Amino acid sequence: MNSFDTAIQTFLTHIAFSSDLLNHAIRVIADLYTSKGLVLIPVLWWVWFKPSQRGEWEREMVIATIASGLLSLAIGRLLAHYLPFRGRPIYNPELYLHFPSAGAPEAVLRTWSSFPSDHAMLWMAVATGIFLVWRRVGVLALLYSTIFICMPRVYLGLHYPTDVLGGAAIGIVLTYVMSRDSVRTRFAVPILGWFHRFPGPCYTFAFLLCFELITQFDEIRLIEQSVSKALPLHGTASIGLGLAGVNIRRGQEW
Repeated sequence: MNSFDTAIQTFLTHIAFSSDLLNHAIRVIADLYTSKGLVLIPVLWWVWFKPSQRGEWEREMVIATIASGLLSLAIGRLLAHYLPFRGRPIYNPELYLHFPSAGAPEAVLRTWSSFPSDHAMLWMAVATGIFLVWRRVGVLALLYSTIFICMPRVYLGLHYPTDVLGGAAIGIVLTYVMSRDSVRTRFAVPILGWFHRFPGPCYTFAFLLCFELITQFDEIRLIEQSVSKALPLHGTASIGLGLAGVNIRRGQEW
């Protein structure tokens, strides 16, 4: 851990146990979807439906923002997979720091690399999109993402400060690039055309997509993990049944 990370997390751990109520509140904020996507995603819907002379442009920007959020999650997973593994500070005994216990499953935290923070990537990307469309609300969105999404993850030892800063920077840059006219119009204009032609299916899909974005596709990942665990068990069971059948037939022959 570099001196920057050390200085910040040493300071945070010194104040971590000064208030049990504060620690509990921060754990709740870090765990709840309500305190993350359920605050920011509705703002995008507000932008989509509010009357404005720039309505078509604003809707294109909303599409670009959601696309940036999806890209942030995908790129975050790829970076965590292909970059050298970085354990989370809460599981690093060499730091000699004591963090408040986090609510996330330990098996998940230990196996997922700490860098970059996918929470910081996703929600700073969304907050940046809001800022580019609606400056006053966007400033609040950026502050909210920093204080209520990014900082608790450092405080609880789920990420190093550089994990969060790196993730936030990637998310901001992604939204900035995806929202440029030369990039945005290539995919947002056709998608907006589909909304005009097929509003029912498109809004249904948009609702489901936003729901999954708020939960960061947690349930889909759980289903995938369950299926991946079940398949080897099914194969083992099939082999066991096959061997049992062979032994029965041999017994009958004897």
